[in-house]
Amino acid sequence: MARRRRTGQGAVVSPAQELVIDGVRVQLTRKRIRGVHMRLAEAGAALRISAPPEVSRAELEQFVRQHKTWIEQQRAELATSPMARAETATPDEVAAWREVVSACVPPLVEAWEPIMGVKAGKLAYRNMKSRWGSCQPATGRICINVRLALYPPECLEYVVVHELCHLLERGHGPKFHALMDRFMPDWKERRARLR
Repeated sequence: MARRRRTGQGAVVSPAQELVIDGVRVQLTRKRIRGVHMRLAEAGAALRISAPPEVSRAELEQFVRQHKTWIEQQRAELATSPMARAETATPDEVAAWREVVSACVPPLVEAWEPIMGVKAGKLAYRNMKSRWGSCQPATGRICINVRLALYPPECLEYVVVHELCHLLERGHGPKFHALMDRFMPDWKERRARLR
């Protein structure tokens, strides 16, 4: 039997559990939260539900049934999203994305470095499933996801600025968000287009 952990608000109180509710695969995590929350991360992935420990299986089943239309709409949208397209890409398509992104990123970095007062190190490009970019503040190395070629140019610019901000602030806390607000006031809207 899995042990429950006693931790703070919103903390996980038991390991995730896999369920099938009305044909929908569900990954259930029990947390100390108010209400039930759900999200779909990928087209073929399980529906992720977070729920307080006191919510019963019957209540979860009812919750999924009530939101079945939303779940189906989200699955349909995700199935036609750029990320779904990227999952079945050929090596030639990935190479074409890399060419586009590697041509666009250096001018963006050059434009933003003086504005932000930073200097990037080596630029790298990878086909990544779960990250849009990464930054190693110690070396200044920035890696950008080639899948950004499938999104509007303002999304690529957002990721570049995001990674350059890590040269000023390592984490994603309030200081980081304040920097993003200062340099790119519409960054949240740009980020939303990547989902």
